[in-house]
Amino acid sequence: MEQTPQAPSTKSGGGLSPNVAALLAYLLWIPAILWLVIEPYNKDRFIRFHSFQALFLGLAWLALSIVLSMIPILGWLLLLFLPFAGIIVAIVCAYKAYKNERFKLPVIGELAEKQAETS
Repeated sequence: MEQTPQAPSTKSGGGLSPNVAALLAYLLWIPAILWLVIEPYNKDRFIRFHSFQALFLGLAWLALSIVLSMIPILGWLLLLFLPFAGIIVAIVCAYKAYKNERFKLPVIGELAEKQAETS
């Protein structure tokens, strides 16, 4: 997990400040999708990065759930702990976003960064 410090953000044209918008992206998936569509949030690279990372984290969690559910005994046992691990990772990412840090998760963070820059 890599941290890249970022200068404190200011309000993005009225509404929520970028750090609060990024925090909400991790707590619920709907704001993450909305921030990628609605202006001025879709113009802010910090919000876009955290929105993409939140969505990719959710997709990775879903894929891992499906894979573990197909593995008898060991997969089922690991599946019991997956929700707790997912919540902890989401809370850490939300906290880092609130502190105006671009906290990149392994693999997912790189994908999110590429998407935030290209779209």
